[in-house]
Parts: sequence; C-alpha cells; structure tokens
Amino acid sequence: MPRLHSEVREIEQKAGSNPWSSTKSLPQAAAMAEQIKAMKVRVESSKLVKPSYEGKPPSTDLCVPLSVFDKINYKVHGAVIYAFGPPTPANTDIEKGLVTALSEHREWAGRLHEDARGETVILLNDAGARLIEASSDAVLDRAVIHEPSTALLPLHPWVKGVEELLQVQLTRFACGTLVVGFTSHHWVADGHSMSKFIVAWGLATRGLPMDPLPLHGRGAFFIPRNPPRIEFEHRGVEFTAKKAFNTEDDVAQADDIVSTSNKAIDTEDDVAKAEDIVFHKAHFSREFLEMLKAKASLGADRRYNTFESLMAHLWRVVSVARGLDERITSGIRISVNGRARLRPPVPDEFLGNLVLWAFPRVKVGDLVSRPLQFAAALIHQETASINDGYFRSLIDFASLEDVKDEELEGAAEANYRVMSPNLEVHNLARFPFWDLDFGGGKPFMFMPCYVPVEGIMFLVPSPSGDRSMDAYVSLLKHNVASFKQLCHLVRPNL
Repeated sequence: MPRLHSEVREIEQKAGSNPWSSTKSLPQAAAMAEQIKAMKVRVESSKLVKPSYEGKPPSTDLCVPLSVFDKINYKVHGAVIYAFGPPTPANTDIEKGLVTALSEHREWAGRLHEDARGETVILLNDAGARLIEASSDAVLDRAVIHEPSTALLPLHPWVKGVEELLQVQLTRFACGTLVVGFTSHHWVADGHSMSKFIVAWGLATRGLPMDPLPLHGRGAFFIPRNPPRIEFEHRGVEFTAKKAFNTEDDVAQADDIVSTSNKAIDTEDDVAKAEDIVFHKAHFSREFLEMLKAKASLGADRRYNTFESLMAHLWRVVSVARGLDERITSGIRISVNGRARLRPPVPDEFLGNLVLWAFPRVKVGDLVSRPLQFAAALIHQETASINDGYFRSLIDFASLEDVKDEELEGAAEANYRVMSPNLEVHNLARFPFWDLDFGGGKPFMFMPCYVPVEGIMFLVPSPSGDRSMDAYVSLLKHNVASFKQLCHLVRPNL
C-alpha cells in the first residue's frame, strides 16, 4: 500500500484532535444545513435594469469584439454572495446605483451576439441586467453562511441558460440582514474587472463619483506583432480542437460535459448529483502564513510570497487528504493576471479578460516528501514564466489565419466533476471585493458561491484586514476529515 493511503487512515483515526481547526463538526454542519433550508426565500420581483444617461443616449448598435483572452475563458457565469448587517439602504437606492454604474459599464447591460462574420461580440444594446428582489421571514444566523453549499443557492440568481450578462439578487431577512447575490458572465470580464464594477456600484449608490472610470476598447491592447512570433506551445494549453459529434451517444456525452463545465446548479437533480462535493473553509492567521513563508524560504535565494507558500502547503495537504498514489502526477491550474505582466502594463481600469494560467506539475511522492520549499519553487517558476513574452506569443498565435481556420476552442472549460489528482486555484487576495459599500458599511461576509466541481480552491483575504487568509476548498465528503486534520500542520514530510 502506498505510504499516502496509510497516512490518511492514521489521520482519520485522530479526527477531532486538531486544536487549530475552527470548522464545524459533522452534526453541527448538518444542523446548519437544516437552518438554511428553513430560510424559505421568496422571490418578490424580477426585472431588467437598464442604464440611464444624461443628454443624448449612446447608440445601441455598437459591438465590442471579444479579445483572445475573452474567448479562452470560461463561457459561464461566476457567482459571489455578500451579507450586510443593518442598517442598509432601500432596494430602490441600490437599484438607482446599479442604473448609474451600468451607464459607465455598458458591457454588463449588453448581450452576447454574433456579427456578420460569425464572430461572438458584446452588443451594447442596453438590454439590461437582471435584478431580483427576494425576502425571508427567517432570522439569519451569521454562522449559517460560513462556506459555499448547495443550500445557499437560493441566495443568488440561477445561471443556466440566461441571456443577461449580469444578475443581482437582493434578499432581505427579518433580522435586517441584506444578502446580495451577484453573477456575471466570464466572457465579458475577469474577476479583477468584476470586482472593480462591484465597488463602482457601491460608490454610485452612495452618490459618489465612480473614480476611476473603466477603460474600454479591449482590442487596442492586444495587437499582434509583425511578423508574429509563436514562441510557446498553445495548442492543448489555452486552445483545444472543437469536438465533433457523430452519434446520439456523442451528443448525450457532450450534454453531460456542458452541464459540468457550466459549474451551475439550477435544479433539484443538479443538487442531488453534487451532494458528494463539499466546500471547506480553512482560516489561516497572519502568524501561520508568516511561519509558512519562513519555512518555504529557509536557505533559498529568494523569499517566497504568501500565495506561493500557502499554495505549496495546500497542494501537499490536499494530495495527502485525497489519499493519492505517490507515483502519479498532480498539477495546479493557477490563474495569472496579465495587467502588470504585459509591457507596457495594461492599466488597472481595463475592463475585460486578461488572465492566463500556469500549470506546475510534479509526482505526488516528490510533492509530499520533499521540503515545502520544493513546491513553492515550482509554483514560483511556473507563474513567473507567464510573462510578457508568453502573453504576446498567445496573441500572435490566435491571429494566424490557419489557426482561425482550425476553429479551435478555449481549453478553460472543466470537463470533470472531480479534478483529482489536480487542483484549480483562484486567488482573490488582490481584488477589492471587500470594498463594496452601499452606504451602511462594508459587508460582514463575502465568498464565492458553490460550484459542483471537486478540486477548486478560492483564496480570499480575511475581512479583519489583519493579512490573514481564508481558503475555500472543494473536496469529496470522505476527504474532508483528513484535510481538516492536516491543513494547519507543518512538519518535514508535510
């Protein structure tokens, strides 16, 4: 038996002995799930909110071509939820703020459209964003909204089959708590741009200038070089061949893949399929993170940062918790923001997608048996390699006529419910999500919403502002106990 399996068995026998863990026990978690189900959220209204302009409105026939970075991203909505304690502004005030914000961020009020050449574009037709108002007679216990779960799905709009590019749900509870569910289409913009819009919405609601304004015209930043220089392999990395369906079985299998890659749950059947995948929230104090950085950097020629050190630690922990065979290869898909990496840098206010991915890989045995520094170095090397040259190579590759003729598709879609032995991480630490303020103060809770895929991880800064970090990790149920016991342990072989 590989050593990792026996180690997991030993850890499971010690369940409940970790003084660092703040996560609820299984009976407590079950009780919390029942509390959530008892919330009985009622939808009061649903309407489209359109931008409003002073003076002559702009044309509604304008189209924004998608960049290569839009097209290779996930063709789905991403969702987050916030919770605000009372007092909070009235829904009418929040709606007025949304109207104002959309006037400067027209892409979110538009629609995906096919132009005369068959290319997907964003049509700036001001068709509007979806606003749903909901309520519940329940008193919301803050402990209930601790981590993403299927039970929290009624707190944000459904995301399957919607034409709106942005949706908002305002749910008011009897205790005065306001929960804001927000979904946005990834082909319009990445998490960086989405967070900027959310903050602007708060400013507009408070009657403050939306400063700085978004920077439009995404194509101007991604002009191919002449002659093009393809210096890296992009087929099978950012692009993949379009799948051909020859039989009814092929079509049925494709439907299953699309359902999974949409990472959405809109029906009771979807919920049932996802019950074996759960999110665990692990909190890491500033002191623990400093210890990790010191351990990862000991004797190295550089000091590894918080992200590199924490991801190295979590990569090892998840691998052991999963009970992976030490002979197989594990990898992490790490999103890399290109705004500061391109030369010249792209302004922070750029509205659109500008993300590529790094893919560090290693044998599981080496990952968990070698020092933490080994994994941190792998992560650093791979993320550092996604530099200006790599971004420019992709831009040139996508511009080639023979590549266009191949009709390649973006490879970002996840075609599996279980990513093991791999991971996908989204680092939200540098995005201003916590800065949303409608006028009653900042939220007491912000987190990503549940997605039915094992192996996804979100890193979110703690609201305390003390440089601590929360990691939301999706796992199969039977791996959670092992992960909880390991996630705050640092020792030579882990």
